[in-house]
Amino acid sequence: MEELIKITESAALQIKDMMKEHEEESAYLRVSIKGGGCSGLSYGMGFEHEKKDEDTELLLHDLQILVDKESASILKGTVIDYKQSLMGGGFTIDNPNAIANCGCGSSFRTAMNTGTPENC
Repeated sequence: MEELIKITESAALQIKDMMKEHEEESAYLRVSIKGGGCSGLSYGMGFEHEKKDEDTELLLHDLQILVDKESASILKGTVIDYKQSLMGGGFTIDNPNAIANCGCGSSFRTAMNTGTPENC
C-alpha cells in the first residue's frame, strides 16, 4: 500500500530545527492543500497543537504529522524533501498526483481537482 506522504531525513531535520527555533517541539506538523496560486492548488505546512477528528496522524522521523481528510487524497504518495544549494535552502514537494505546475513552482493542479486558480 502506498504511503500517504514521505518526508526525507533532510526535511525532517530541517523541520525539527524550525520547531526548536520557534519553541514548537511539542506541536504537530500540519501538511495541507488549499485553493489558490496560478494553477489552482497550493501546499501548506505549519505547526498546530490540536488534532481534529477528521485528521490522519502520521509519525515519520519522530515528527507527529497531521493531514486533513480533503488534502489526503491529493497528497497520496507525495515526497517532501529539503535541499541546500549555493542560493540557500528550501523544501521541495514531489507530488505524483500533480499534472500541471505554475512557472514559479508554488502551485499545481491534479486531474481530479483544479482548485481555485488566481491571476499571477
